[in-house]
Amino acid sequence: MRRLTPLLITFLLSISPSTFAADIQPAVVPEPPELPSQIVSGEDMTPDITITRKQKETITEYSVNGNVYMVKISPKNAPAYYMIDTDGDGNLETRRSDLERGMNIPQWLLFSW
Repeated sequence: MRRLTPLLITFLLSISPSTFAADIQPAVVPEPPELPSQIVSGEDMTPDITITRKQKETITEYSVNGNVYMVKISPKNAPAYYMIDTDGDGNLETRRSDLERGMNIPQWLLFSW
């Protein structure tokens, strides 16, 4: 039996799964679907800019679809500052000036219903 064991192990190792793999057909890979056509947006996202000049300051309003989202106030002898609507409710609650060194995080409107 001891002589038969190495012979049996050699025989079993020589019959590897690769000999049976020849019988298996490769899976059929389907053709990739065509790319969709490029999406064309029907909505113009360029802001409407309204500039109002007064004696001591210039006010620039930026709006999209009739909603004012930012106002730049430029006094004659002082640095300009901005009033920004950060949450879209119509109230300009954030004030930033040209003297600030902070980072302004982009907040784009991607979709709206």
